[in-house]
Amino acid sequence: MIDELSDEQIRALLARLETAGAKLTPTERERVEVFERSSPSVAFIQTTVEQKARFSGRTNEYPLGAGSGFVWDASGPIVTNFHVVAGGPRGDLPRTVRVKLQGCDEQVEAAIVGYEADKDLAVLKVDPSRLCGEALRPIEVGSSSALRVGQNVLAIGNPFGLDFTLTTGIVSALGRDIQGFGGRPIKDCLQTDAAINPGNSGGPLLDSAGRLIGVNTMIYAPSGLQANVGIGFAIPVDTVRRVVTQIISFGQNARPSIGLSVMDDTDRGRFARSLGRELEGAIVADVVKGSPADALQLTPTRSRLNGIILGDMITAVDGVPIKKNEDLLCAVEESELERPLMLTVMRNCDPERIETLEITPVQRKSLTYEQ
Repeated sequence: MIDELSDEQIRALLARLETAGAKLTPTERERVEVFERSSPSVAFIQTTVEQKARFSGRTNEYPLGAGSGFVWDASGPIVTNFHVVAGGPRGDLPRTVRVKLQGCDEQVEAAIVGYEADKDLAVLKVDPSRLCGEALRPIEVGSSSALRVGQNVLAIGNPFGLDFTLTTGIVSALGRDIQGFGGRPIKDCLQTDAAINPGNSGGPLLDSAGRLIGVNTMIYAPSGLQANVGIGFAIPVDTVRRVVTQIISFGQNARPSIGLSVMDDTDRGRFARSLGRELEGAIVADVVKGSPADALQLTPTRSRLNGIILGDMITAVDGVPIKKNEDLLCAVEESELERPLMLTVMRNCDPERIETLEITPVQRKSLTYEQ
């Protein structure tokens, strides 16, 4: 016991501890400090499903998956990947999601506040008072807009169930588009060589100061190898902040929409070849009744006995050219609700009929096709 030591022994012990600490390089000391400061914000996430036994009729709970997440703010929101809580290949949400933080012996059940499958993000909610009785420690949120290739990064997560594991690396590329869980590409993702493995999904990617710069979401797995090969991807924090704020503020399926669907890019290319001219933009395929697009009388593509009449084509949003469908979808979804956008529209794909129209996106769930 320390109270049994003499003053001289205590001074010697403290000297040895100081000497041991001095062996850390400045870089090591900074990395240790970042981990110790940030790891209490990282969550281990376990999903389970209940199934009734065929013969006994008893209901049993089976593990469904595991991943990582992190505390967004002290009131209880926890951010993770959608695919961590999706519960299966069809994206069926599981019966139960449980969360565990560092230093807590027990997992706590969490509610799913909302999710955005196309961005592979989900927001959970826990009762802070049930997690060890301590205040939740939110992660420090940074920015991904000014990142540079070569910056040091740290990933904290639960690879293969090994909770609160730290790996390090660099930002090895920027602006990667990866295929999201919902089938659409997630734009401008970060590529890193920090070891990312199954179980790291949903965990934070941090800069050298411990600020969140991305959410680890996917690894490159050649030949189906489900382990780290030095290429991992993270959703940029600027996208995370926008999507998470929308979910927390407005609930599920509240992303901005103008109420239209667009012709597939492949079909648009086919019509362009048939017409012998370029059709760069997003061609309106259908318009939701009562939507902002309907109010502007945007014209959808229509079938006639003698062929197809092309609908209006959106060629720019706020002066930024639209080359393909994803450009339009991102421009709308990354806008602020109730802030008008300026659309450049080529009526019926006729280059002689170009108009500039003002449109204000609404919450997607308010449109009739979501009711």
